[in-house]
Amino acid sequence: MESFPVLSRASSRNLERDWENASIASSITSMEYTGPKLFKEPSSKSNKPIIINAIAHCCLAGKVNEAQKNAVLEELEKCESNHLIILFRDGGCQFRAIYSYSPDTEEILKFTGTGPRFISPKMVDKLYKYSSDRKQFTVIPAKSVSVSIDALTIHNHLWQVKRPGSARRK
Repeated sequence: MESFPVLSRASSRNLERDWENASIASSITSMEYTGPKLFKEPSSKSNKPIIINAIAHCCLAGKVNEAQKNAVLEELEKCESNHLIILFRDGGCQFRAIYSYSPDTEEILKFTGTGPRFISPKMVDKLYKYSSDRKQFTVIPAKSVSVSIDALTIHNHLWQVKRPGSARRK
């Protein structure tokens, strides 16, 4: 059987001091940690993961929309914009397009889908925020577009109406 070293009071005090010194030393070195980073500070806030989640689980969910969903998600992989906004046809939250939003210039430019090439503040009707938990969009009582907006609708009269003469005749 192995014997364990016997500690005297003096040696235990030395261990306590060493422990205190080591903890001070470790707290100093932890501020200078150079190992792998577990958390990466975002360079600028992006809602791209939220938009991808909304497209996949809400806007274009289901087997019927699978082809369109896959095409849109593929396009989103190429997008370099930090902030995206979904355009809905109306309050029914029917997906139409994805726009890139630049908070510096406040420009809303179409990235992919069906809708106007750009959206000006006067064109905006309602603003929406996406809830990943509930997988749904909620109207928010805001007046202007900001980085906290995930989707919007434009005024109904801005959608192109099919003209009677453009319909095919049998």
